[in-house]
Amino acid sequence: MVITRFQLSRLPRIEFGAGVLSRLASIVAQSGSRVLLVTGHHSLQRTDAWLRITEAFRQAALQWQHLSVAGEPSPALVDEAVRTYRPASIDVVVGIGGGSALDAAKAIAGLLRPGNSVMDHLEGVGPELPYRGPATPFIAVPTTAGTGSETTKNAVLSVQGPAGFKKSFRDEQLVATCALIDPDLLATCPPGVIAANGMDAFTQLLESYVSSRAAPLTDSLAWGGMKAARDGLLALYADAGNAAARERMAYAAMISGITLAQVGLGSVHGLAAPLGAFFPIPHGVACGTLVATATRVNIDALRARTPEHPALDKYAQVGRMLARSGDLAQDDAHTALIDTLFDWTRTLRLPTLDHYGVQTDDLPRIVANSRGSSMKTNPVVLEDTEIAAIVSARLSS
Repeated sequence: MVITRFQLSRLPRIEFGAGVLSRLASIVAQSGSRVLLVTGHHSLQRTDAWLRITEAFRQAALQWQHLSVAGEPSPALVDEAVRTYRPASIDVVVGIGGGSALDAAKAIAGLLRPGNSVMDHLEGVGPELPYRGPATPFIAVPTTAGTGSETTKNAVLSVQGPAGFKKSFRDEQLVATCALIDPDLLATCPPGVIAANGMDAFTQLLESYVSSRAAPLTDSLAWGGMKAARDGLLALYADAGNAAARERMAYAAMISGITLAQVGLGSVHGLAAPLGAFFPIPHGVACGTLVATATRVNIDALRARTPEHPALDKYAQVGRMLARSGDLAQDDAHTALIDTLFDWTRTLRLPTLDHYGVQTDDLPRIVANSRGSSMKTNPVVLEDTEIAAIVSARLSS
């Protein structure tokens, strides 16, 4: 094995396992007593977990304020939260929810002490000033298995509409001090959320595995994460009460955050950014509906232009693993990979892009805005026509 040069950025302390939510109050108290609790819009508050969290906070004499985030967070939401809660001298920010709640909490924690606008730091928007910090301690508690935001250094913020964007506020100081991952929190996820988030996690694992910056360390992590998703995703979709499936998908999502933070992603996430900015497409849906076609286009482009590229062997390895057939020839393994991804897309009922208003006339604008940081680590540089073909193939069923 050739071990190439690589970097490993900061990771949070990780608490993983069924029931670890019971440790949240004691972990929070290590950072102080004044807490900002950031959640999704309402789903958590309807569960027993919310009652357990707030009761544990009361017993630990924690003073907490609550901010709910509806939909994907915007720069305006972050800036308003910073203005509102900065005078309260918050000691610790706790994000509990899906990727949107965690990203919002992460960005707010990063700016409560400096007090400036997040627009100062967003990549590709505004002045892109260096982030100096310091960040308020941040604890991440995911309730879905998808984005892996609990282990990343970036907070993704969006503005939707014709001039919209989806960009990252990114710095190692934003990494959670602790990621508390309790698979039991997935028990209340509806099937549609499991499908979209699970496909996002698998896409992140696959894209980081074949990334142009991939390294042996991240490869080993991504490989284990993909095996966990293989064994957990459809099982969890069929029955959220399946404890083993919950654990596998919580693990896969967590690992996907680690690998993407270290080596980047690819064409699916390159396209998910403009699609999510210009149209009301949930991030996981965009990734899940594109990954099969994008993988096929990547493989075709690599075969045509660089047939000895190591990513072709990696794609074949994944195809064999998903098919549980280690003796498949490379071409057959590629077919098995693509067929499996299309089968998952159908089984998980992921909608096509026209469901959200995407039309053929939108292709040039989507393609023109797809070459952000994620596209830069795709294993092959795709031509505009190839990128357009990925989107076009998912315009209708």
